[in-house]
Amino acid sequence: MSETKLYPPEALFDFTVRVFRHFDVPEADARISATVLQSADLRGIDSHGVARLHSYFDMLRLGRINPKADVSIVRETASTATVDGDNGLGLVVGPKANAIAMEKALAAGSGWVSVRNSNHYGIAGWYVLQALERDLIGWAMTNTAALVTPLWGAERRLGTNPIAIAFPGEREPPIVIDMATCAVAYGKVEIARRAGKSIPTGWAIDRNGNSTTDPNALIDGGALLPLGSDRDRGGHKGYGLAVMVDVLSAVLSGANWGPFAPPFALQQEIPTRSVGRGIGHFFGALRIDAFIETAEFKRQIDELVRTLRGTRPAPGTRGPLIPGDPEREAEAIRRREGIPLVPAVVEELRDISRQSGIPLTAL
Repeated sequence: MSETKLYPPEALFDFTVRVFRHFDVPEADARISATVLQSADLRGIDSHGVARLHSYFDMLRLGRINPKADVSIVRETASTATVDGDNGLGLVVGPKANAIAMEKALAAGSGWVSVRNSNHYGIAGWYVLQALERDLIGWAMTNTAALVTPLWGAERRLGTNPIAIAFPGEREPPIVIDMATCAVAYGKVEIARRAGKSIPTGWAIDRNGNSTTDPNALIDGGALLPLGSDRDRGGHKGYGLAVMVDVLSAVLSGANWGPFAPPFALQQEIPTRSVGRGIGHFFGALRIDAFIETAEFKRQIDELVRTLRGTRPAPGTRGPLIPGDPEREAEAIRRREGIPLVPAVVEELRDISRQSGIPLTAL
């Protein structure tokens, strides 16, 4: 079994900034990119933190991502916008588009921004956390390269297509929902493969459409299953949500949808044709007092949280969690003790160091 060790968050952040600066990503953009990645590591979403850094490194090295993107609004109303990311880092394009949505919400009551010509933007949850800081309800979603089969399908047609939404409380923690629309995030399969572990039944199929517990069978031409896995367990619901994300993120903005979305990692197959520009995101922000007094809303959220927490626990469990609890608990521990990295991720960071000449003193 692979041994996991702990590493200082600050050292990983500094290394990440220097990696992006190595490709002439502007300082402010490099720091916001590193911030989004660090948020994933701190919140326990290990698949989307520095474990993804080598993919960004490869794409920048090969010129597949524009390090100095000119992010622009190409269509706009008082409460909506379409943003073109100029093939930039999604970690840069996403925060800029999300900021536009929030500014529109503060001015008009709601803000909705669809994005095209972007790349992988990190965890959806980071964006809605930014809305919470401004007492807004935040939405974020993105389409991704095709890794998921439609219900009753046997080949990749949709991305993992995550959705996030967050609601602020007053005294209780906010409700933060952040989920993929497939049975599991692809990154968790990557983690299992790196650790030499099998994956649970219901996560994936092999290239022939048969259920598999081998992560390599998924990677070798298989596919992830939609949230719910099969019809009896609600797989049609996950499938429907994934289609919704593709339409709002890609069809609405003019990005590539479904199997035409470009890959983020080099080993993934490049689509045979394009139906738009890059991948797409969709951000929303709602000003609470456009609907109800903010203080009253927050009091009701507090009451909702306390009611859910007060549910009688099922046997052998700690009782219901509030969406966002696991991530908050992970962040409290990891800020204090460090970020756990498996040896395969450490070796990828060392490889970046060898190729770039950037010292990796933490590892």
